[in-house]
Amino acid sequence: MQHEVTRTFDLLEHLVTNHPKEDILAGKVNGEWIKYSSHDYYKYAHYLAYGFCEMGFQPGERIVTISGNCPEWNFCDMALSMSGLIHVPVYPTLSADNYLHIFNHSGARAIFVNNKLLLNHIIPALDKMENPPEVFTMAPVEGRRNMIEILKAGIANRDKHMLTIESRKESIKPDDWTSLIYTSGTTGAPKGVMLSHRNLCSNFLAHSKVNIMDPSYKVLSFLPLNHVFERSMNYHFQYLGVSIYYAESLGTIQQNVVEVGARGFCAVPRVLEMIYDKLYAAGKDFRGIKKKIYTRAFKHGERYDYGFVKKVSLWYQIKQYFYDRMVYSKWREKFGGNHFVIISGGSSIQARLVRLFAAAGFNIYEGYGLSETSPVIAVNNPHDNLVRIGTVGPILSGTECLLADDGEILTRGPHVMLGYYKDPEYTAQVIDSDGWFHTGDVGVFVAGKYLKITDRKKDIFKLSAGKYIAPQVLENKLRESEYIDQVMVVGENEKFAAALIAPNFNTLHYWALKHKLHYRDNNALIELPEVKKKMQEIVNKINPEFAAHEQIKQFRLVAEEWTDKNGMLSPTLKVKRPVVMAKYKPLINQIYGKEEANGNKLFSVFRQVELPSINLGKKK
Repeated sequence: MQHEVTRTFDLLEHLVTNHPKEDILAGKVNGEWIKYSSHDYYKYAHYLAYGFCEMGFQPGERIVTISGNCPEWNFCDMALSMSGLIHVPVYPTLSADNYLHIFNHSGARAIFVNNKLLLNHIIPALDKMENPPEVFTMAPVEGRRNMIEILKAGIANRDKHMLTIESRKESIKPDDWTSLIYTSGTTGAPKGVMLSHRNLCSNFLAHSKVNIMDPSYKVLSFLPLNHVFERSMNYHFQYLGVSIYYAESLGTIQQNVVEVGARGFCAVPRVLEMIYDKLYAAGKDFRGIKKKIYTRAFKHGERYDYGFVKKVSLWYQIKQYFYDRMVYSKWREKFGGNHFVIISGGSSIQARLVRLFAAAGFNIYEGYGLSETSPVIAVNNPHDNLVRIGTVGPILSGTECLLADDGEILTRGPHVMLGYYKDPEYTAQVIDSDGWFHTGDVGVFVAGKYLKITDRKKDIFKLSAGKYIAPQVLENKLRESEYIDQVMVVGENEKFAAALIAPNFNTLHYWALKHKLHYRDNNALIELPEVKKKMQEIVNKINPEFAAHEQIKQFRLVAEEWTDKNGMLSPTLKVKRPVVMAKYKPLINQIYGKEEANGNKLFSVFRQVELPSINLGKKK
């Protein structure tokens, strides 16, 4: 029996009715996988909702959660949803200024934070508030109220609040606001995206139709649940009855996949790049014929394309069979031996990675969307051969999409946000009078069907981990230094943000004279260790003011002045990014080509929360 899902908390009834399994959610605590059944999920969420009532939380109030991935995040999410409260999930890696902005702007009634480490991380922001919201921890922290207290209050007051929650559930309509998601804007200040039940439900129901998974599948979840992509996919998996196991950390993905027998996960390109790097590095110690086979397997795989294998020469098919037996099957063994489903989003992925992974039996469903579109607009579908590598696939069912005269991608439908919180003017700028949302991305349709992203109208870009960078904010901060004349932040679809810096040579010459440095010309000056150290000190000073993913990890100094005369600045003295990018392409390639193999840790370690055993009884 299918239960209609029009509000996010309808998933609970859908699960206990259609997918009553013992491990719909699981998290690892102290080395042991703690599993929760569909009925556990239903009961914990409802008892938390009763607890919220006992705490005096009222419908429409904003509740912030700052947490790693764990089953308890879902319990809280569903409890807030059915209570009519507005869930504000926030990254655990933001700067104090961003936390302060979000807490104030959202008017947070309460904050749920995962553990003592994250609690200490937000205290500087709380200390700046006149009336800070009440803070609860998910894991027990001495001297702090925690979620267990609320759960117990819900259990103790079940009869008192059951009818209240049932009444609220009945009153909540699909178009009602349910979540506030903060995303970076062009100014760098996070903007609050208001999403309704219909936004979220229509979207995950649509992209769940593309998936081949069924209740026999298990998936591993490690991308942050506060991001609408992973959150939507978690709803998607729950709707299909797929078991979700939450990884211990980004570094334990392979281990956890094998432990639980997972057959899929969601990823951003950076994660796939890390896996690729490890697979490639594994062949460095090989010798002779073994090394040749391993190396040629990469080259062969990077020619692969969905749907064409049966159409190519018999020789290609023989080689595919050979490399699969000798190399690709060994890769699959590292991930439990199964063919794999990988859903990729956040930013564009290199075509060669898609081809190689597909050749090895890791089918990548690459999609595209934004927080404002709940989030998916288009997705490739390898299972039905509705895929074109290098594009983000066909438009999702129930979604309208067209290209404006300048190529900007516009979309309309039930997935488009309600608007930006407290910002009707900016909402009117991005959602026109006909209901079309202007994405700010430029694209084309390949073969009249497959959407390909070609450019951005805005300067804001994403790293390969899917995190946004608003370069002008960083650039303006760096230019506050008297030693810097011009700067351009780079890193779109790369692992980290970097900067090209043109020093203020008048100031730098004086500084060099003061420190008795000797040099022939400006080219020699910028190569001096003392100068590089000075610039590093400037970068180090501004970095703590930004979130971890926004910080400048590397920089290069350039000797040329950037002027309107040499074409690097516009007549209004704005940096012409394409011109600068083209001129310094070798330098930018050097920045990213010499990164250490281990890369940068872009995600915090997800810590799991252990709840004491509570006998809630059996669902009638």
